[in-house]
Amino acid sequence: MRYLLIILKSFAAVLVAAAIIFIVGALVPRPFWPVEQNPVTQPRQVLLLSNPIHTDLAFPADPDVLQRLSFLTNDNFQLTDPRIKWIIVGWGGRSFYLETPTWAQLKFMPLMRGISIDNSVMHVEPTGAFDINQPHIEQLSVSGKAFDAMLQNVVTSFQTDNTGNALMIAGAQYGLNDRFFEANGRFSAIVGCNTWTSAILRSGGLRTGFWNPMPQSLVWSLKRYNTF
Repeated sequence: MRYLLIILKSFAAVLVAAAIIFIVGALVPRPFWPVEQNPVTQPRQVLLLSNPIHTDLAFPADPDVLQRLSFLTNDNFQLTDPRIKWIIVGWGGRSFYLETPTWAQLKFMPLMRGISIDNSVMHVEPTGAFDINQPHIEQLSVSGKAFDAMLQNVVTSFQTDNTGNALMIAGAQYGLNDRFFEANGRFSAIVGCNTWTSAILRSGGLRTGFWNPMPQSLVWSLKRYNTF
């Protein structure tokens, strides 16, 4: 009984510590001091899409964006369809991302790899027009310079071959239009999909919480420390 009480107390202490870190990570902004922003005269739009555990970014399928992402194209994946209006991109753990298209397909090993350490992949989904006025979508209006910086950091998240082409993962996709690619960086419970999204946003001069492992803290801190 004594050992059981020790285990329960230790578990409770871990939960309390995790809750404190989670709250502090959202409350403490990064960077700590506000960055002076010049007036945005010709804004570009980026979308932050979130669900209970994951965030993605969506860039408009403008000519310059499609040109920057042309290294993704191959015989089985093209970005030339005129119906494409947005390119949705996200970063995540290889096992969990590839093997869990829906919650109903959740498996033990991908979950464990996601909690520990795993290789990373990029998910890309070109899509047509959709209603962006939804609760899980944040519309971010940024300068052209910030937009370019964010897009460039997305580009450098992909692994490429000697010719500069992205390394697509054969047979890995959720539907007809999306694809997975090899990514740079290692995924873990500390450095996860939402911390990647936070880093991309900060590269464009936006402020987020210091550590945002979950979408809720990222969205809250983004609204708290920025004006759009």
